[in-house]
Amino acid sequence: QLQAFGGGLVQPGGSLRLSCAAPGFTLQYYATGWFRQAPGKEREGVLCLSSSISLTYYTDSVKGRFTISRDNTKNTAYLHMNSLKPEDTAAYYCAADLSRGTCPGASGTGFGSWGQGTLVTVSS
Repeated sequence: QLQAFGGGLVQPGGSLRLSCAAPGFTLQYYATGWFRQAPGKEREGVLCLSSSISLTYYTDSVKGRFTISRDNTKNTAYLHMNSLKPEDTAAYYCAADLSRGTCPGASGTGFGSWGQGTLVTVSS
């Protein structure tokens, strides 16, 4: 239901923008979250954007470096990642909570619609 793309290889300190398209519903009415899963680790909540454009960080490790924006004309949300570090390497997933506009908890269980992962590798 969601389509995530834009991953790739980037050097430490670099930037990358991931996209999350929602061809089946209108994204602006729902909370949109980004999650990641590094090799051998559990899935981790990164941050979430509510329908009212309120940002919730699920992990302090990305504060000041990552943010989410949304283009309602394209029905697409974006994860902007700056000052990337090797520990940011992971498969990144976008998700939407189709039951409400506020951001659910960091576990991800409140998000009912998920996209496929897009791999981000931060390495020199």
